[in-house]
Amino acid sequence: MASRQSGRKRALADLDLRVRPQDRAGGPLPGRGGRRRSAPWWPRQRRGGKNGRGGFGRAIYWGVVLSLWAALAAIGAVVWIGLHLPPLQSLEIPKRPPSVLILGVNGATLATRGDMGGAAVPLRELPRYVPNAFIAIEDRRFYAHHGIDPWGIVRAAIADLLHRGAAQGGSTITQQLAKNLFLTQERTLTRKVQEVLLALWLEHKFNKQQILELYLNRVYFGAGAYGVEAAAQRYFGKSARRLTLPEAAMLAGLVQSPSRLAPTRNPDGAERRAQLVIAAMAQQNMISAAAAKLALIAPARAKQPSSAGSVNYVADWVMDAVNDLVGHIDTDIVVDTSIDPALQNSAEQALVDALAQRGQKLGVGEGALVAMTPDGTVRALVGGKSYAASQFDRAIAAKRQPGSAFKPFVYLTALEHGLTPDSVREDAPISVNGWRPENYEHRYFGPVTLTQALANSLNTVSVRLTLEFGPAAIIRTAYRMGIVSPLEPNASIALGTSEVSLFELVAAYAPFANGGFAASPHVVERIRTSGGKLLYARAPQALGRIVDARYVAMMNAMMHETLVSGTARHADLPGWQAAGKTGTSQDFRDAWFIGYTSRLVTGVWLGNDDSSPTRKATGGGLPVDIWSRFMRTALRGTAPAPLPGVAGGGWFAALPQPVGPPNGVTADRSQQPYSAPPPTGTGKDRGLDIWLLDKLFGR
Repeated sequence: MASRQSGRKRALADLDLRVRPQDRAGGPLPGRGGRRRSAPWWPRQRRGGKNGRGGFGRAIYWGVVLSLWAALAAIGAVVWIGLHLPPLQSLEIPKRPPSVLILGVNGATLATRGDMGGAAVPLRELPRYVPNAFIAIEDRRFYAHHGIDPWGIVRAAIADLLHRGAAQGGSTITQQLAKNLFLTQERTLTRKVQEVLLALWLEHKFNKQQILELYLNRVYFGAGAYGVEAAAQRYFGKSARRLTLPEAAMLAGLVQSPSRLAPTRNPDGAERRAQLVIAAMAQQNMISAAAAKLALIAPARAKQPSSAGSVNYVADWVMDAVNDLVGHIDTDIVVDTSIDPALQNSAEQALVDALAQRGQKLGVGEGALVAMTPDGTVRALVGGKSYAASQFDRAIAAKRQPGSAFKPFVYLTALEHGLTPDSVREDAPISVNGWRPENYEHRYFGPVTLTQALANSLNTVSVRLTLEFGPAAIIRTAYRMGIVSPLEPNASIALGTSEVSLFELVAAYAPFANGGFAASPHVVERIRTSGGKLLYARAPQALGRIVDARYVAMMNAMMHETLVSGTARHADLPGWQAAGKTGTSQDFRDAWFIGYTSRLVTGVWLGNDDSSPTRKATGGGLPVDIWSRFMRTALRGTAPAPLPGVAGGGWFAALPQPVGPPNGVTADRSQQPYSAPPPTGTGKDRGLDIWLLDKLFGR
């Protein structure tokens, strides 16, 4: 017994009763690294059991965990996006896009711009092939899906992959309706999820017929037309109720790319797309093979808008001006302009008739006309012979060489440096670093006055004056007068080799007509909402004098002689004192005439859009004829008034006037310039001219 107790005592003494980390709950288990391994929830496999069971189990476990988290994340994202959806406003009364009403100076309507929403047309009132055309090309499984079409998405993805780009879209008609009603056009994942949610909501709230009707009355067809009724009126001049099968197919084809496929701009592209629509309809048994064949043989033809006249060039310009003046608009507005509808029609008629009668003979395909008052108020603007054929505005956007029409800035510079209209310069051959400018008829007339040289457009004299005072001085004068295009400082600037627009050239002549004051070209007078709230009103602008009155008088007298005995002597304006300058660019590519009275400044340009040469059309020919016809109409009923400084005691009336052209010059002296580097000069006439000015002005 004693020996047993003593044995127990020795055993207890040998026990280590300290608590080790691995003995604590959750502590590491003994083993490699001393780490405790939690018992897995699946049965352990013995070594040597079936290979891979442990790894496979872990894969299942983590797959389930990750799937649960992904599902929770997806649900959270959908909930968050759903909470940030735009408010579901009434679909029956959407906000109509704003429109812009453009009025003439007398309150007459010139044009309407902006988006146009047509009246809603019930689906039952449309021919059956109208909605079917949209279903065939946009959503062939429309009646089978519930807002989204997985098969359509897969089909579009495959097509996109095969075409290595965005070849098709996977959006259903319901998705497109959701996007058009509530969302922007941005391409983001968030917007796509919102589109899907809204599509599901629409399918829940409306039946298929209601969704299709909403879609047809809201989809965008280009040219500012929203809805099938507005599109039918815009492109075919009829109600959507009377659309033919080819017309319905063309409208359905527009939805993919309204701007690119607009039949008024791209008739071939629109027709090819319509053929695809007809083929899709036949393939899905929506139309018979005979009907499809007939539709392909007689495709739809879009009509040109009834307001395809030149006033649309004005309307396009006005829209740009409105954006600059008041920015983005979200309400209907009315724009009062300075355009006189009668003068606009007269300008268009004068240009179109002249080109129809003589344009082909002269090899002239296009033209433009701008008319403004001496203070810059635009009364008429024609940007081309046919707005329906081309919307490019040749009056404002086209930049062409003005030729001799640029020379007034050369002569004004000379006058401001001390010369007078009677100053004499030599008309003789001249060479500038190998460049040899010549007169039109390759004839030279020796000593001539500046008046004779300008009136008859003698090139060598203009070049001599440019060398005398320097190209930089000429350019400074042109900029001061209103030219805004970049001008090259070389000797050939004397002959108008730097390109300018007709609009800015007319504006630069305005100070000659108004007595030497800066002109501010403008067309917008007021902008107001349809309710009468004033958004913009043009304030009178006193820009100040930019040319001394005596130099204005000299220039007007010199350019008046152009119409009396010079290159524009065929200008016919009975009872009015007028002045101006012709111009013809190199190889007869451009023909100009800018002429003015004390009431109106008008410029005409003729040429070809591709800058190809005309058949020797000159500024003194057809442009002068167009100008004369327009000005006679424009000034009818207006009391004639003299040009500033030319009559009524002007200083130039006291000087000897040149009579007739020098040495029997008869033709238009427009130049044929050549490129050359620009030498400059600084010499000044210090002879009779300075003495005469001293006597006249007591200098």
